[in-house]
Amino acid sequence: MMKRLIFLFLLAALAANISLGQSAVQSADETFRIKPLRPVEQLRKEALATQPPHETGEFRQPELVELIRLDPTVKPDIRYATINNFLSTPMYSQARAFLQRPAAEALVRAHHALKAQGYGLLIHDAYRPWYVTKMFWDATPHDKKIFVAKPWEGSRHNRGCAVDLTLYDLKTGLPVKMPSGYDEMSERSYADSPAGTPEERQRRAILRHAMEGEGFAVYPQEWWHFDYKDWNKYPVMNVRFEEISH
Repeated sequence: MMKRLIFLFLLAALAANISLGQSAVQSADETFRIKPLRPVEQLRKEALATQPPHETGEFRQPELVELIRLDPTVKPDIRYATINNFLSTPMYSQARAFLQRPAAEALVRAHHALKAQGYGLLIHDAYRPWYVTKMFWDATPHDKKIFVAKPWEGSRHNRGCAVDLTLYDLKTGLPVKMPSGYDEMSERSYADSPAGTPEERQRRAILRHAMEGEGFAVYPQEWWHFDYKDWNKYPVMNVRFEEISH
C-alpha cells in the first residue's frame, strides 16, 4: 500500500512539472541564468579585440550623463557589475548607469511623476559598451537570442538611449514584484504577457505609462527595457565605464 501511495505521489509531481513547464515554476524573484555557450572570459577577450559595426551618416555628439548625478533618488541596481545576472559573471568593473543627456533628463522626469503613486525608478542597466553586447550574443543559446541584441546592428543600449529598470516602493526602498524577474528569457517577460497577479500587471502598466509619457517605448519582449525616441540619432559606442570621467 505504501509503495502504491509513493508511486502515485511521484506520478502527480511529474505531471505537474510537465504541465507547468520550467519557466512557469521559476519564481519571479529568482535570477534567471543560462549556461554560456563558451567561457565568459574567452568571449570577453574576443569581444574586446573586435571592432563595432561601421556606420555612415550624421549623428549627434554623444553626451553620456550619469543618472545619479542628475537625481540621487534614482536608485542603481546594476546587475552586470555583479554575479546576479543571467551569465552569473560581472560584465562591468563599475556599477554605473549612463544615458545620453536628453534621455537621462526624460527619465528623471518620469521618476518624479511616479512619486505621486508612491514609486521611484530602480535602474538595472543603461548605456552598455558594444563589446558587452557581443559577449551576450555569443554566450546565449540560439533559442533565446530573441532576448539579446545582434552585435552587427548594435544595441540601443550601445547608443546610450536604452534603459533596463523597474519600480521601487518609496516607503520601503525595495523593488516591487513584477510578472517576471529581470532578464528572464521567457514569455512571462513580454510587455503584454498575461502572467503574474493583477497587482503585478498593474505595476508594470504604471511603469510603462510613466516612461511612455516621457518619450520612451517599451521593447515588446521585455517589460523592463525602454528605448528613448531619439536612439537612432546617436552612434554605437564602445567606451568602457572606466574611460568616462563624469
